[in-house]
Amino acid sequence: MQDQPQLVTGKKDQLRFVLPDRILVMSGATNYEVIIAGGGPAGASAATHLAMRGVRVLLVEQKKFPRPKLCGEFISPECALHFARLQVADQMLAARPATLTETIFYSRNGSSVSVPSSWFGHAGLALGLSRAEMDERLLRRAAAAGAEVIENTSVSGLLMTDGCVHGVNLKQGSAERSYRAPITIDATGRGRALIKYLRPRKNDPRRTPMVAFKAHLKDTGVATAVCEIYFYRGGYGGLSSIEDGLSNLCFIASARDVRACGADPDRVMREVVCQNKRASLTLAAARAHSPWLAVSLEGFGRHEVAPTKGLLAVGDAASFIDPFTGSGMLMALESGELAATSVADYLNANRPSPSLEDLRFRYATAYHQMFNSRLRVCSVIRRAAFVPGLAEAAIHVFAASKRLRRRLARATRGRAPEGCAAARAPVAPGPG
Repeated sequence: MQDQPQLVTGKKDQLRFVLPDRILVMSGATNYEVIIAGGGPAGASAATHLAMRGVRVLLVEQKKFPRPKLCGEFISPECALHFARLQVADQMLAARPATLTETIFYSRNGSSVSVPSSWFGHAGLALGLSRAEMDERLLRRAAAAGAEVIENTSVSGLLMTDGCVHGVNLKQGSAERSYRAPITIDATGRGRALIKYLRPRKNDPRRTPMVAFKAHLKDTGVATAVCEIYFYRGGYGGLSSIEDGLSNLCFIASARDVRACGADPDRVMREVVCQNKRASLTLAAARAHSPWLAVSLEGFGRHEVAPTKGLLAVGDAASFIDPFTGSGMLMALESGELAATSVADYLNANRPSPSLEDLRFRYATAYHQMFNSRLRVCSVIRRAAFVPGLAEAAIHVFAASKRLRRRLARATRGRAPEGCAAARAPVAPGPG
């Protein structure tokens, strides 16, 4: 295809990919300062911020964009500031996303509590936009900012010396070459494709107690400008409007219930999600407009964000926050910018020969300062989310107190300083 990377003949030991409007030469030389694997919001955010600072960045994406992605497709109001800093706000609005003014949480029996989007400041409006549209715009913005972007290319291994990552093996089709950079960023999502090379583990079905599904639907009864969250036995789901008059349904169910439904997503929706009284109404006439996507989930929470020298993690590769918070996209953009700030400070350090251990320490410290609090709050809420009785009680409690409800909602976000100033953490003692 014309818009896909193509192999062409080059000099010895070089592999050239021809891309629209640019040629990328891959060899064993260190022609880049940063390699980023994963072109989603976290990777594209990091690549754009670095490129805007003049850093030589290579962004590698396994798929060809645009592509569908399993996600709630809820863009919280705080993301508007990030889009503005990335200079991609107009492109997002050009996709004509749905506007979402509130999120309503429904217990299994139909009790509800509302969280206005205005509580999260800025524009006061959340957006409903497919990942195909959003991610495409973010990736193209990274390329326009100066990052080199390769699609349809995967990372097949890490280059390491004495426990330090200094590059990756890239594979496109049958061709494979090594490429070097002093810093590599894993933005490959929950699969943590790069970090798994450091700590490989065998697949264990007992470690995947949950399954997530997503599809775009027609003919739902979702309320206008509302994101609806449904709790039911063993999971929860979210339904909201996106572009083109469609609705996005993304839900989590226990692996046991999925097996009982023959792993049929539509049947899981009807028999499990629709145990929720409100969902049984909004989804009664719903029809799938897109193929169902599914993925197994091992759990939520934080992973190692700087597992070894020369390797950082962002987005879901660093932490997978509970989808009911609606802040997954925000954390992706925040962590991408945070990593970019940490890396740029490292590369521009006035100290002679700053060490990669310094960078590792600074990024991990800044990351924990920015995200630990909200991750702890979400871990507490999660215990109620998967138990209908507890979810029912929690909804009644928070419905009775607007002040308490607002404080809890804000606690799932935290506060990211302007310009990611949190990245300027103390320098670790040690060799400089």
